[in-house]
Amino acid sequence: MDTKTNTGEISVEEKLRALYNLQKVMTEIDKIRTLRGELPLEVQDLEDEVEGLETRIHNLNAEIKNLNNAIQEKKNGIKEADLLIKKYESQQSSVRNNREFESLNKEIEYQNLEKELCKKRISEFEIEMKAKQEAVANSQAFLEERKSDLESKKKELDNIVSDTKEDEEKLKKKAKEIEKDIDDRLLTAFKRIRKNARNGLAVVTVERDACGGCFNKIPPQRQLDIQSRKKVIVCEYCGRILVDSEL
Repeated sequence: MDTKTNTGEISVEEKLRALYNLQKVMTEIDKIRTLRGELPLEVQDLEDEVEGLETRIHNLNAEIKNLNNAIQEKKNGIKEADLLIKKYESQQSSVRNNREFESLNKEIEYQNLEKELCKKRISEFEIEMKAKQEAVANSQAFLEERKSDLESKKKELDNIVSDTKEDEEKLKKKAKEIEKDIDDRLLTAFKRIRKNARNGLAVVTVERDACGGCFNKIPPQRQLDIQSRKKVIVCEYCGRILVDSEL
């Protein structure tokens, strides 16, 4: 690339300067975000955990309600069996033969078995319900603990954000202004390099004959090309955009 060839066209040197200035602004934004550290992720994790616990408690309470209904159903079954037993015992006193008596006796035995089965199922349901109630209590206690942690982390994050929000917004605005001086293709390349580069450095200076990003040596002729500012040159090792320290 050459310097300005048409009126209004930005020279390579100006593009490089814009890229370097954009890098400096983005580095300042990165510092602010580093200050927040892992807090945003921690807050998100805690929010997910709280939501998961609330869902678990809701589901357990629904299961407990179903078990209560099942217990009541079995208790009603026992009452019905008792009524039938009384009915059959009453009928036994007016039977005409042994066959009818035995038939009623078998019905009574069957209803007694139904009662025992209902009692067994009630006992099983009560054991299961007790375990679920304990799980609800434990989950509820853990939920309160997680909610407390979430509130604390949110407060901590809000304090940091409120302290740095104004500075970050100013830097973002400044970055947008600088981006206007960089063509789309170069800006896309800058963002791609920055995303993949350590510490978000897409533009680095040549220091002590080496790339300021990966510290590999830059050949003398390549250094001269960089100093001439006639074209955009990237490090052949790490792919970062190279500028001379005098820029």
